Amino acid sequence: MSLPTMQTPTLRSQQLGVLKQILNFNRPLTESVAHEPYWKVLIYDKAGMDILSPLISVKELRECGVTLHLLLSSQRQSLPEVPCIYFIMPIRESVDLLCKDLAGGMYESYYLNFISPLSRPLLEDVATVAVETNSVSQIQKVFDQYLSFISLEDDLFVLKKYTDENPLSFYAINRPQVDSGAMEEIVNAIVDGLFSVCVTLGAVPYIRCPRGNAAELVAGKLNTKIRDSLLDGRNSLFTDEGLRSSLYSFQRPVLIICDRSLDLTTPLHHTWTYQALINEVLPFQLNRVKLDANSANKAKELDINVNDKFWIAQKGNSSSSILLIFFPFHCCSPFPTVAEAIQEELESYRAKEEDIRKLKHSMGLDGETDETISLLTDNTAELTSTVKSLPELLEHKRLIDMHTNIATAVLEQIKCRKLDVFFEAEEKIMNKQATERSVIDMIKDVECGSAEDKMRIALIKYLCTDMSENEVGQLMQALESIDCDVSAFKYLKRVKQFSSNAASDQYSGGGMKTVNMFSKLLSQSSQFIMEGVKNLVIPKRNLPLTGIVDAIMEMKNNPEVDGYLQFDPKLYKTSVAYAPQGQQQKSKTSFNDTIVFMIGGGTYAEYQNLVEYRKSRRIIYGCTELVNGCQFLSQLTRLGREI
Repeated sequence: MSLPTMQTPTLRSQQLGVLKQILNFNRPLTESVAHEPYWKVLIYDKAGMDILSPLISVKELRECGVTLHLLLSSQRQSLPEVPCIYFIMPIRESVDLLCKDLAGGMYESYYLNFISPLSRPLLEDVATVAVETNSVSQIQKVFDQYLSFISLEDDLFVLKKYTDENPLSFYAINRPQVDSGAMEEIVNAIVDGLFSVCVTLGAVPYIRCPRGNAAELVAGKLNTKIRDSLLDGRNSLFTDEGLRSSLYSFQRPVLIICDRSLDLTTPLHHTWTYQALINEVLPFQLNRVKLDANSANKAKELDINVNDKFWIAQKGNSSSSILLIFFPFHCCSPFPTVAEAIQEELESYRAKEEDIRKLKHSMGLDGETDETISLLTDNTAELTSTVKSLPELLEHKRLIDMHTNIATAVLEQIKCRKLDVFFEAEEKIMNKQATERSVIDMIKDVECGSAEDKMRIALIKYLCTDMSENEVGQLMQALESIDCDVSAFKYLKRVKQFSSNAASDQYSGGGMKTVNMFSKLLSQSSQFIMEGVKNLVIPKRNLPLTGIVDAIMEMKNNPEVDGYLQFDPKLYKTSVAYAPQGQQQKSKTSFNDTIVFMIGGGTYAEYQNLVEYRKSRRIIYGCTELVNGCQFLSQLTRLGREI
């Protein structure tokens, strides 16, 4: 049962609203049929499927009148009496399949929605096929939708899901063989995605970026693209009318574009929060978790809805729901805290289940005795209340079961790989604290983590401390002794030689603490046997990206930010304005709304750090792709092999 709450519009809700308008034949939702929706077929390509998957459920598609939804490249039967809505990328492969459908008369009518603008040559190809096959009258509408990004949360988006061959990855951007043509394609793809985000938000942001890397190329092109759109009187992409009217009524947001080279340590760092751990140890794509993926049995897939009350409770959102009282912890919480929360909710559910059983027993007495009549009278109100709360209770149980299964799988990996040990040691290294064991000892310990885990802590040690050549040699020798591929080490050695960032100073503040494990989780009756796992308290500190965001939003003097470029697409006569941060502070107020974008891969750790920092501000975090530590290490290794 959904509760009628007034929620502040978000990037995700805006994108979902546009999608539902697409499913209403590109008409405003107020013009939908009063009682029953008009039935239709939805066809999408792989890019469209990635956007749709975390955004809308099958149930919601049914409510929008979609009786059948199919992949464009799949084998499909002709339905000549049914209208069809297409949601596809404007690429040659998808357009050719669309033209094949037109030629074959697959559907009654066609509503063509391209995720990003359709090029003139491809548009002419569609028009030619439509004329040749007499299907012009069947093409009802053709729209460029500017939706080329994937909303994973209300305040989190990516341009593409993670794959080994993602064209927007850190590896793809930094590989030695990348030429100017390939780099231009990468920059254009990122610009198209960020432009789509700005259009969906209805916002013309100020743009800030560092000099001399991919972020500057993207910022410059995005500035030009937005400015050209504003000067084009034929379009209304940034007007305050319709569904995409601006979320920012009083102040324009600032878009901060950063390059992954800003901070190479965070993506390698082992994590300790629930959401980040899921991404670290389980197959997790587009909000879908796979359990038992490596076993002989069929993998179980679980969809984590962004409205999952366990997932969002106390996350910092202003929206509230009566179900939130069941789940006092959230995806940004440390894992032991989440495990305890699940255990408490399981006990709470069992208590309510027992209350219902007792009530049923009391209501099921035989005969119309005075006792029965008295019980019926006394329990009528309680029974009515129980019946009304039953759907809520069933949803409560479903969430408990799902998160119990997920957390159990995460706990197995924590114990197997000693992830708590790695997390604690890395935190101490990053904060200049002494570790219980040396990194070389951990590398040589056969029972401590995988080869990738050991390589990651070694790289963090190298990036965050000043090591002599002899110490570096000993570290690499220890890694080679356990058959680790040290190519990533070779790559970072080259990066560190040319880097001006003082990585060792980026993580100051916040010490590592260990507190006693929750007694409930040490009990053998607990769902989670946490014995041997440390209950680590995550230190409160800003990651390097959050420090940049804080300096720009609050207009603080910061040596790293002082050299950032500033673009304003509304300044038609100039493409870029730059002044030292200290000078800007005199004439400008701080920002309340920010879009932060990381080129070369983002992390859940950065996202969650921004969530904790934002307080009453609105901060949206986006990246080219979301990576975990092993995935980022793999990219560094590939780069090292190509040196």
